[in-house]
Amino acid sequence: MTTPPRSPSRPPQRRPRRPPVRRKKPRWAMRAVTTLSVVVLASAGIGHSVLTGLDADIARVDPFKDMKNRPRAGHGMNVLLVGTDGRDRISEEERRRYRLGGAPCHCTDTIMIVHISEDRERASVVSLPRDSYAMTPAHLDETSGERHRGHPVKLNAAYAEGGPQLTVRTVEAMTKVKIDHYLEVDFTSFMKTVDVLGGVKICTTEPLKDSYTGLDLPPGTHELKGGEALQYVRARHVDGASDLGRMQRQQRFLAALVDRATSSGILLNPMKFRDITRAVLGSVRADKGFGTDELLDLGRAMRNFSPSSSEFTTVPIGRMGYAVKGVGSTLKWDAAKAERLFAALREDKPLSVRRPRGGEAVTVDVAPQQIRVQVENGTATAGLGKRVDAALASTGFRTTRMPVNSESRTVRRTVVAYDPRWDRSAKSLATALPGSELRAVKGQGATLKVIAGQDFTQVRKVRAVDPAQGEFGVVRGDEVGCR
Repeated sequence: MTTPPRSPSRPPQRRPRRPPVRRKKPRWAMRAVTTLSVVVLASAGIGHSVLTGLDADIARVDPFKDMKNRPRAGHGMNVLLVGTDGRDRISEEERRRYRLGGAPCHCTDTIMIVHISEDRERASVVSLPRDSYAMTPAHLDETSGERHRGHPVKLNAAYAEGGPQLTVRTVEAMTKVKIDHYLEVDFTSFMKTVDVLGGVKICTTEPLKDSYTGLDLPPGTHELKGGEALQYVRARHVDGASDLGRMQRQQRFLAALVDRATSSGILLNPMKFRDITRAVLGSVRADKGFGTDELLDLGRAMRNFSPSSSEFTTVPIGRMGYAVKGVGSTLKWDAAKAERLFAALREDKPLSVRRPRGGEAVTVDVAPQQIRVQVENGTATAGLGKRVDAALASTGFRTTRMPVNSESRTVRRTVVAYDPRWDRSAKSLATALPGSELRAVKGQGATLKVIAGQDFTQVRKVRAVDPAQGEFGVVRGDEVGCR
């Protein structure tokens, strides 16, 4: 029996927990993408009874032990997703096939802050480059037991010196964002999750080739399975952007994974859901306060997201190749922009810069000039098709200029019919037609169809904006479909 959702403004109620399960520390906890896939699985609305008992499958860690002088709590929930670089849980055959290389460095390979808004209607994901210049607080070295003063490091080295606790302390010191929960992910579960979901669709307009990972994708649309997805999110030598380019691909893959999971029939099968979640959670470490209730809270939040309410970005970089003695080449953050970015998280504000006002055009993902439209008049009102066609054309859409009458002349609500392969274009067109209904029609092709209904009143002005033009380079979760 499912537990009724709590009010978003009410803090999570935690039930008594079982004693932490002692187990060997998992080392290959690489991609934070995997943890969000677990959260997405919870978003299906699967009840507490199905998830009860899965707490025992999560290895526990205490990253907040004896921490003092922490940042003031803001609004919403902040989760630090960490992936560590280790290869001891990957088979020898998989290492060779996916070119995983030799010994692990036992440091964090991926670090992301995921902010869930207080109203549970928005998720903001901020990637922190592993080569970021950082200054650690004073701490105890986990390996040697030696006490260190604060000193400069690359951000990913904080884990090697002081584990999860030093990682959280360093991130909080750099961002002034209080971390509520800590999740560390095993990479093998990432591949399993992608495979169970039947692969994830990725689109690229440029060839992606990386001899280090073996990635070799020509331009076009690709369904990536677990191993191929691994190559995609690990690739660093596709272009000159190195880690920054890789983080952008990770963000797009994460958004595509969210889209795949939430639209997958797997989520409607409680037993399948439970088995998948157990397999994934078996490779996750989390703080003691993160359990079934928190998983369901995050799941319910993601279930309420609109296509544009998930946003992804990387902390603004002010200086590339910042040399630090004894550390090497680092990335130095743009202090002013980074402060504004993390202030937005603390204040629970969207990261997207632009907001439509008054007569201002609404921003969409695909420019109207790239969308071809055939208009049909679905009513008995003479001339309606011509009016809609002309209004869309004046906004920039490539209409046929030859509207036709629909077989049905009693359409009440305006319909945007589209081939699923052009879902991003369909969403942009629907934005221009307030109140319209999106209707997927397989095999329709590149031309979208508007069936004007009795509810038609106006065409709203829309325009496309390159996310990179925004201050924080935000990429929305609805920017992963294929045109």
